[in-house]
Amino acid sequence: MPDASSVHPLSPPELVIAGEPEDERVWVPQAPNVWFRPLLLNRVQGQWCNLLRVRKSGVLSRHSHPAPVHGYVLRGSWRYLEHDWVARAGDFVFEPPGETHTLVVDADAEEMVTFFNISGAMIYLDQDDKVIGRDDVFTKIDMCRAHYADCGLGADYVMQFVR
Repeated sequence: MPDASSVHPLSPPELVIAGEPEDERVWVPQAPNVWFRPLLLNRVQGQWCNLLRVRKSGVLSRHSHPAPVHGYVLRGSWRYLEHDWVARAGDFVFEPPGETHTLVVDADAEEMVTFFNISGAMIYLDQDDKVIGRDDVFTKIDMCRAHYADCGLGADYVMQFVR
């Protein structure tokens, strides 16, 4: 049995969950044929960890991050228009802060699932680098809350992922 005295009393509780849920309702729709599955929504550090699942080909978004992003591809593949590499199942991806890139899923990928660890924000940009939207841990929490209320899990279902 772990020694409870080694845990700081102000520390948030540990989080251990199945990465890919059995209940499809846990996946939050983000766009047509694009979902995310929250794993950790860290309000203290402005960070979120999720699985991104895409079941279509095409351009998903052109965006930038003010902080580093780490990804690990579980299934399928994806790439950025601005680079000559393709991230495939088993690949780790590091994205430096400040870079603008355009996420693309090619037609040969039936389904893409990638774990992302994102700090700060995703800033969506048009072709002229004009900001057209953004996501951060708080917009992700709001998206989850609305989806879980609509699908019958209850708005507070999201709170198990929030730290």
